[in-house]
Amino acid sequence: MHVAPGTAAVAALSWLVAASATALLVVAARRRTGRHRPALVLLAVGAGLALASLLTGLGAMLDAAPHWAHAQEQRTGWATLISVGAAASGLVFLAGLLRLPGVAPTAAATVRLALDGLTAAAALWFVGWVLLSEPTRLLGQATPMACAPILLATVSAALAAGLGPIVVFRAAAPRRQLAALAAGVAAVTCGGLGVAAGLCQAGPAMVLTGAGLIAAGLLAAALSVRRLDQPRPVEPDLISRDGDYAILPMFAMAASAIYHLLQDGRFGALGILAGTVEGFALVARQALTLRDMRGYAGRLAEREAHFRELAHTDPLTGLANRRGLLRALHRCAEAGSDCVLLGLDLDGFKNVNDMRGHDVGDAVLAEVGRRLGGNLRPGDVAARLGGDEFAVLMHGSPAEAERVAGRLLAVLGRTYDEVDGPVFLSVSIGMAGWAGEPDVELLQRHADLALRYAKQRGKNRIERYDAAYDQLLRRRITLEHELRGAIERDELRLAFQPVASLPSVRPVGAEALLRWHHPELGNVRPDEFIPLAEECGMIAKLGAWVLHQACYQLSRWLADGHDVWVSVNVSPRELHAPEYVVLVADALRAHHVPPQRLVLEVTEHAVATDLDELIRRLTALRRTGVRIALDDFGAGYSSLGQLRRLPIDILKIDHSLVAEHEPVRPVGRDGPAFAPMVDIVMRLGHQLGLEVIAEGVTTPTELAAVVAAGCRFGQGALFGWGVPAEHLEAMLAAATSPGARPAPPGVRAVPPAIRTTALPAQRSPQAGSGQLTPAAEGASRADAPTSVDQHVRSVDSSREMRQA
Repeated sequence: MHVAPGTAAVAALSWLVAASATALLVVAARRRTGRHRPALVLLAVGAGLALASLLTGLGAMLDAAPHWAHAQEQRTGWATLISVGAAASGLVFLAGLLRLPGVAPTAAATVRLALDGLTAAAALWFVGWVLLSEPTRLLGQATPMACAPILLATVSAALAAGLGPIVVFRAAAPRRQLAALAAGVAAVTCGGLGVAAGLCQAGPAMVLTGAGLIAAGLLAAALSVRRLDQPRPVEPDLISRDGDYAILPMFAMAASAIYHLLQDGRFGALGILAGTVEGFALVARQALTLRDMRGYAGRLAEREAHFRELAHTDPLTGLANRRGLLRALHRCAEAGSDCVLLGLDLDGFKNVNDMRGHDVGDAVLAEVGRRLGGNLRPGDVAARLGGDEFAVLMHGSPAEAERVAGRLLAVLGRTYDEVDGPVFLSVSIGMAGWAGEPDVELLQRHADLALRYAKQRGKNRIERYDAAYDQLLRRRITLEHELRGAIERDELRLAFQPVASLPSVRPVGAEALLRWHHPELGNVRPDEFIPLAEECGMIAKLGAWVLHQACYQLSRWLADGHDVWVSVNVSPRELHAPEYVVLVADALRAHHVPPQRLVLEVTEHAVATDLDELIRRLTALRRTGVRIALDDFGAGYSSLGQLRRLPIDILKIDHSLVAEHEPVRPVGRDGPAFAPMVDIVMRLGHQLGLEVIAEGVTTPTELAAVVAAGCRFGQGALFGWGVPAEHLEAMLAAATSPGARPAPPGVRAVPPAIRTTALPAQRSPQAGSGQLTPAAEGASRADAPTSVDQHVRSVDSSREMRQA
C-alpha cells in the first residue's frame, strides 16, 4: 500500500500547525511572568510531548503504509509508545490547567477538582466501554477491541473530557478563554487516542483524524493562553453544588450498566475496575466534603463568636457596650451573686466636643475606657453605654464597690493630656445593688436614679440609691405631666406680695407671685414647679400667662384710682427669647397699662450667663417704658463694674443682707441702729441713680435698721405675704381711705404729696454719676424717720407662701 500525496500533505500540515502552536506556547511561557508562568510552563511541556507523539505517529504511519497489513506487530509497538506519550501529555496538560491562577487557589481545592474529574472520567470511560464492547460494538468492525495498548490513551482522554468542563464551570466569569483552553486539552488527548487507535487497528484515516485533532487542540490552547485574563477570585467551598457532579456520572454509569445487562452483556475486569474507581472517587470526595463542611462549620462558629463579641463591644473604647453589659447583668442575676452597678457620667464633656472638636472628644473617651479597664478588679465589667455615659458591673459587697468607685472618681478626674492642650473633666457616679430578688431592669433604673441624683447635687460625687429617689422621680413626672394643662384647667393663680413705702408701711406696689393649686396634689411650691417648667420648656408659656394676668390686675387697680405698680419675675430663658420684648409691649397695649407701672425683675443669676446679651435685652425692654429691677442683689453674681453697665432702675437687696445678726449703731453720734450692708447698698444705689428695695423684712428690728439706712421701700413678711388680688386691693383702699389708721407713734405721717410720688423713679439715662431725680430725692427726704415703733405688725396675716 503506497502513501497517497494527500495523506502526506495532511500529515505535514498537521505537524506544521502543531509545531507552530507548540512554539507559541513555549514563547508565552518564557515571556509571561508572575502567577501564570508555572501553569504556562506545564502547558508548554505538555504541548512538546503531544508534538513528539504526533511526529512519532505520523512517521510510523508513513513507514508502515507500504506493508500495512503485514506490520501489525510493529504498528502495535508504535501505538503503545504513542499511547504512553498521549497519556503523559494529557496528564501534564491537566496539571497545567489546574495550576492556572483562579482555578484552584488552595491544595484542597486542587484535590477536590481532581476527584471530581476522576469521577466524571470513570463514568465516561465506563459508558464508552459499554458502547464499544460486546454486545453493543457501536463502531462495528472498526471497533479497536483487540488493541490493548490504547487503554492508557483512553484513560487520559476520559480524564481530560471529565476534568475540563468541571474546571470551567467552577471558575469565575468570564470563562471564555479558559473554556477554549480546556477544549484544546481535551482535543489533544482525544487526538492522541485517535493516532494510537489508527496505528493499532483503525487505519491511516484514523491516524490523520487524530493528528488533526492534536494540531487543532494545540492551536486552540496556544491562542487561548495569549489572551488569558488576570486571575479572579473563586469560591473555595462549593459544598452546595457538589451533588451535581456526583449524580450525573452515577446516573450515566447506572443507565449504561442496566443497558449492558439487558443486552446480555457481561462485566469483565475493566468494567469492574472502572466501577471501583468511580466508587472510591465518590467516597473520597464525600469524605473531603465532610471534612470541608466540618472546617467550614468551625470557621462559621469562630466568626459567629467574633461577631457576637463585636456586637457586645464598643468600637471606640474597647469596653463592653450596652448589649455586653446586659449580658453580664443577666449572667450575674442567673448566678444569684451579689452585684453592684455603677453608673458614670462625665461632667462637662459636651463642652469638649463643642469647643475642642469631636476628635479630641473621642480621644478623651478612649482614655476614659483605658483608665476604667486598668482600675477594675478581675471579673468586673466596664461598659460604654453611649456618648459620655459609662457603667461598671462589680461583684461583691456595696462597701467594696464604694471603695472602687472612690478610686474611679479620682482616676477619671485627672487631667487628660491632648495635643492642643489639657482637658479637665470630673465624673458623677451613681451606685445601686440588688433590691431583694435579682432584677436587671430594676437595677439599671436604680443606678440611673442614683446617677441623676449625683448630678443634681453638684456633680463630681458618688451617690448610693435610696428609695426616696423613686418618690421624687414619680412626683417630678406627675408634676411635669399635670403642669402642661394647668393653665387650661384654671389651676394657676397670682398672689401679690405688697411693697411698702417706708417708714409709713403704706403699700405702694406689689410683686406678682405664681401659685399652683392642684385638685389632687394640693398646693405645689413655686420652687418645685418653676425649675421644672424651665427644664421641660414650659417657662415661656407660664411667663406669658403671668405677664398678662399681672397687667390685667394692674389695669383694674389703676382704673380704681390706686397709685400702685406691679413687678413680674422674668427667667433668663424668657429674657433671652427674641420675642419677649414684643410680648411685653403687646401685654401693655392689650391691658392699657402705663409702661412705667410695670417692673420686670431679673435675678442676679441671669447676669452670670451672658452679660453683653443681657444688656442688649434689657435695653430693648427699657425702650418700651417698663422699669427693670435686679432681684436678689448681694447673692454674689454681679460685680460693681457689671452693675454700672446694666440698664436697671431698681436694686432689690437680698434678704440675707437685711437679716443681719446685730444692727450696728452709729459711732460718735446718737441715732437708731442700722444694717451696714443695707447702708452700703443704699449709698451705692444712690450713687448709680438706682432706687433700692429691701427684701425679707420680717421683724420690727429689721424694719428700723433698713429705715435708718435710708431705704424708702421694703418687702417682706412684716408687710404681708403673697395674698390674692382682692386682699391687696382692700389693703390699698384702707391705706388711702380718709379713715386709714394713723402712723405708728413716733413715725411721721406721709404727706399727700409723697403719696402720689411714692413710685420708684426710673433711672435717668443721662445720670453719669447716678444721682436720683429730684422727685425721688424729695420723697426720700420726706420719708426720713425720727423713730420706728417696735410693734409694727404685718399688714396681712395669711399663711406663708414661698416666693417663686
